[in-house]
Amino acid sequence: MFEDISLEDLRRLKNRKQFTVIDVRSPSEYNDATLPGSLNIPLFDDQERAEVGTLYKQTSVQAAKERGLEIVSAKLPTFIKEFAAIQGDKAVFCWRGGMRSRTTATVLSLMDIHAYRLTGGYKAYRKWVLDELENYDFKPKSYVIHGNTGTGKTNLLHRLKASGHPILDLEGLAGHRGSIFGQIGLRPHNQKTFDSLLMEELMTLEHSPYVLFEAESKKIGKVVMPQFMAQQKETGTQIWIELPMEARVQQILDDYRPEQFKEQYISAFRSIKSRIHIPIAAEIERNLQSDRFAEAVALLLEHYYDPKYDHSSNQYENVERVTLSVNNLEEAEAAVRSFLSSHNHGVQL
Repeated sequence: MFEDISLEDLRRLKNRKQFTVIDVRSPSEYNDATLPGSLNIPLFDDQERAEVGTLYKQTSVQAAKERGLEIVSAKLPTFIKEFAAIQGDKAVFCWRGGMRSRTTATVLSLMDIHAYRLTGGYKAYRKWVLDELENYDFKPKSYVIHGNTGTGKTNLLHRLKASGHPILDLEGLAGHRGSIFGQIGLRPHNQKTFDSLLMEELMTLEHSPYVLFEAESKKIGKVVMPQFMAQQKETGTQIWIELPMEARVQQILDDYRPEQFKEQYISAFRSIKSRIHIPIAAEIERNLQSDRFAEAVALLLEHYYDPKYDHSSNQYENVERVTLSVNNLEEAEAAVRSFLSSHNHGVQL
C-alpha cells in the first residue's frame, strides 16, 4: 500500500539522488502552478476533468466516480508505463490530496510500483509557501546591484554566480525583465509560480553569509515581491554600476534581440510613447520601423529610462553605498568581486 507523507517529509526525501515528484492534476492546472521540479502525468486531461466535475456538481458523486473509473480504466496501461519508466522513488500529488492522487497511488501499488502521496496536495503546499513568505526571516547580508537600464545587472549576477557567489535572480524567477518590454521573448510567471520559485531559492541561500540581487521595483511584470525583499532592497549595501552609453546600448540589443521581435517592441513602445517629448517619440518610432534599433535604444535611454532612474535613485539615504565605474561586464564582475572580498574579509560561500 502507498504511504502518505507531509511537506516536511517530501523536502527530506527530495534530497535523495533519485526521487521524482509527480503532479497528477490536469495539464492546465500544472501549467498554472505546481511544485518546482515536478513532472506532470495527469490522471485526467482538461476535458475529462471538466466532464467529471460537471457530473459531480449536476448529477451525483456516484455518477462522477463511475465516469472517472471508466476514463481511467481505458488509459491505465499507458498511465502505468509512464510511472514505471521513472527510476527511483516517487511522490504523487493532486489539488488537495484527494481522489486523483489516492487513485494513482493505489493503482501503482497494485502494480508493485511504490509511490508516496503528498498529504494536502498542492493546496497545502501553496498555503505553506504563503505562510513562509509572510513571516520569512532573511538572514544573509544583502548586496543590492543598481545601475541604469542596460547596465547588464542580470548578466552580472549570473557571472558572479558562476564564480561562486550567492545570488538571487528576481527577474529570472518572475520570467520578466521588469520593463514595459520585459516579457517579450520570455514566458512570464504568475504570482503562484514566482512565490514557489522564490521560496526554493531562499531555502538554498539561507546559510549563505550574503546574497546579491538586483534593485527591482516591488512589482516585476505582474508579480509582486514580498515585503521582506523590498525591505532588504532599501537597507542592504548598495552597489552602483556605471557603464558607458555605448556599452549599455549593445547590452540591450544583445538581451532583448529587437530584430526578432520587432512588431512586439513597436507595440510596447506605443504604450509609453505619450510620456516622451513628441519629436523624440516620433524619431524613436521611425528608428524602430526602419530597423535602426541602436539609435532607438539610445534615445529611449536618454529621454525616458535615465531620467526615471535618476529620480528613483534619490530615495536611498543613510545606507552604505559604493559606485563602480567600469567599461564592460568583465570589469564590473572583477570590481564587484574585489569589493566583496575586501568587504567580507575574504568570506564567500
